[in-house]
Amino acid sequence: MSFEIKLPLFEGPFDLMLFFIERDELDIYDIPISKITNDFLDYVHHLEQMEIEVASEFILFAATLMKIKSRMLLPRPELNEHGEEIDPREELIRNLLEYKKYKSVVEELAQLESERLSKEKRGNLARELEELSKVEDVEAEMQHVDLYKLLKVFQKCMAKMASRTEETKHTVIQYPYTIEQQKDFVLEKISFKNQVPFTEFITYNPDKIFVIYTFLAILELLQLSKVNIIIGEGYNNFWVEKTEPIAAA
Repeated sequence: MSFEIKLPLFEGPFDLMLFFIERDELDIYDIPISKITNDFLDYVHHLEQMEIEVASEFILFAATLMKIKSRMLLPRPELNEHGEEIDPREELIRNLLEYKKYKSVVEELAQLESERLSKEKRGNLARELEELSKVEDVEAEMQHVDLYKLLKVFQKCMAKMASRTEETKHTVIQYPYTIEQQKDFVLEKISFKNQVPFTEFITYNPDKIFVIYTFLAILELLQLSKVNIIIGEGYNNFWVEKTEPIAAA
């Protein structure tokens, strides 16, 4: 089986390149591509000898370095549209400078994070419970909860679950109602009367789910302007009446 090791110094090929440049005090704008390529390939071969899986980005970067090296060995240099010689290292240098800039920013942010963490610890459970106890009248034992007590409670719960003999069953009940079905039901009932009290709908079926679906259906019909609702005074009830169709102009 293969395994991956994240080296602490080199998290990517650009990180390794900057290490070589700083180690040998090289000019980043005039990189000796032959030396850098050999150092990079030696590092990759060293990883392979240690049977460490080499990331694909390192292999791709090594191929890019060899390509740049071969282009620099060509007797005829490439020229741009202005007749100037194109340096094959130009794109590599630009990417290295960009990576170095972002790396310095990340290091500054990491330092700020470290300083912030050293000022105040996270997850101070004891202090949070003490602050809660000042506001709410919690049980006394909750003010002295620690990790050991939590682990003991967890072990008891796991042991109780392991010793359980009855299988847990969950029953899913599909209700025999739909909003569309109840909309048709309401429209049918108000077609015989101008006004129908909501309590009359309940008398057809006092089941709670039936009442809820009927009420939701009435709200949708109200939104569609197919019914009106008249609220009575001094009585917890309302009437549903059918909407008169608007005559065409």
